[in-house]
Amino acid sequence: MITVKGSNRVLLRLLILFVAILFADRISASSMEQVVQTSQNTIDTGDTCWILISAALVLLMTPGLAFFYGGLVRRKNMLSILMQCLMIMCIISLQWVLVGYSLSFGPDHGSIIGGLEWLGLRGVGLEPNPEYASTIPHQLFMMFQMMFAIITPALVIGAFAERMKFSSFCVFSLLWATFIYDPICHWIWGAGGFLKNAGALDFAGGAVVHISAGMTSLAAALILGKRQGFPNNVSPPHNLPFAVLGAGLLWFGWFGFNAGSALSAGAIASSAFTATHIAGAAAGTVWCILDWLKFKKPTTLGMITGAIAGLAAVTPASGFITPAGAIWIGIGAGIFPWLVVTYLKTRFNYDDTLDAFGVHGIGGIWGTIAAGIWATTEVNPGGANGLLHGNPMQLWIQIKMVLIVAVFSFVGGGILLKFIDLVMKLRVSEHEERIGLDLTQHREGAYTVIS
Repeated sequence: MITVKGSNRVLLRLLILFVAILFADRISASSMEQVVQTSQNTIDTGDTCWILISAALVLLMTPGLAFFYGGLVRRKNMLSILMQCLMIMCIISLQWVLVGYSLSFGPDHGSIIGGLEWLGLRGVGLEPNPEYASTIPHQLFMMFQMMFAIITPALVIGAFAERMKFSSFCVFSLLWATFIYDPICHWIWGAGGFLKNAGALDFAGGAVVHISAGMTSLAAALILGKRQGFPNNVSPPHNLPFAVLGAGLLWFGWFGFNAGSALSAGAIASSAFTATHIAGAAAGTVWCILDWLKFKKPTTLGMITGAIAGLAAVTPASGFITPAGAIWIGIGAGIFPWLVVTYLKTRFNYDDTLDAFGVHGIGGIWGTIAAGIWATTEVNPGGANGLLHGNPMQLWIQIKMVLIVAVFSFVGGGILLKFIDLVMKLRVSEHEERIGLDLTQHREGAYTVIS
C-alpha cells in the first residue's frame, strides 16, 4: 500500500487543484466559444463594425467639447475645463458599468426605471439583446449608450464654467447621472419606459441628452450665481481657434451620435447622417447672418455656435425626417437659440457661461417638437408621421415629453445642486475665482510662461 506523507501530500493536493483549475478553464473557454459561435449566427458584422466606429465617434465628442468650451473661457480656467470633461469620461464610465446601464436599460420596473438585474453588467454578454439591437452584441450596445451618458453631464459644464469646485463637480456629475439621466433614459429609450410606450420620438437624444442637460444648466446658472464682473467685466474667449477645433470635432462625432443611433448600417443610418449635416449647415448659416445683421460683422463664434445648435436640434428627429425637414429644423435652430442667447439672457441677466441652456436646452426643445411636425414613416417605418404628414397627435406627444423632461431636469438638477451646496459648497471662494481654477483646483496651468 502506497502512503503519501508531508510535503508529498501537499504537492499531490496542489497537482489535483491545478488539474481541476485547468479543466474548469477549458470548460469555461469551451462555453465561451459556444456563446461566440452561437452569437455569430445572428450578429451582423457590418452593423457591428458601424456601431464600434460610432461609439468611438461619440466618445471623441467629449474631448471635442473640452476644446470647444475651453477655448471660450479665460486662459486661467482653460485647464479646468479640460480636466472636468476628461474626468467625466472616467467616473461616468464606471458609474455606467456598475449601475447606470442597468437603471437605464435593465428590465423595467413600473415603466419608471430599470431594475438592478444587470448590476455590474451581469447578464450583459456577447450575444445580441433583441429588445434593443438584434444584430450587434449586447455589450457593444451598452458601450455605445455609455458614450451618451458621458457627454450629457459634460454639456452642463458650460453653465457653471469658471466657478464650481472640482470636488463638488465630481459628486454632482455622479448624482446627476444616477438620479436624472438614467431615469429619463429609461422613460424614453428603455424597454417598457412610459414615454416610449406613449409613442414619443427621440431618435438620438434631443430630450434624453439636450433638454435634460440644458434645463439643468439653467438651474446651475441660477443657483451658482454670476461670475465676478459679469456681464461688463468678463473677458472674451481666450482662444477661438481652440473653440473652432472643438466645434469641428463635435460635428465630426455627431455623425456617430445620430447615424449610429440607427443601430445598423443601412438606409436609416444614411438618412440620419444626411439630416445631421444639413441641419448643422443651415443653422450655422442662419446664426451667422443674424449676427451680421445685428452686429454689422459675421462672427466666427456665432457661426460655430449656430452649427452646434443645429446639430443638437436635429438629433431627436434625425432618423425620421427628409432632407427638406432637416433644413427647416436647422433654420429654426439658427433663430430660436440665437434669440435666447442674444436677447433673453441679457433681459434676465443670468450667467449661463457658455450658453449651455441657450444652445442645447432651446435647441433640444425645438428639435424635439419639430420631430412631431416633420417626422414621416416614409423615411423610417418604425417611427411615426408628424403633423405635416397627417398625424397632429404626434406633435402633442412630443410637447408632453418636452414638458416632462424639462421640469424633471430643472427641478431635480436644482435639488441636487442645493443639496451639494449644503453639504460641501458648490462654488470656489472669491480669491480662488480671481486667481483661476487651473491653479487653485489643480495646481497646474494650461500655458507655460517663458520669462
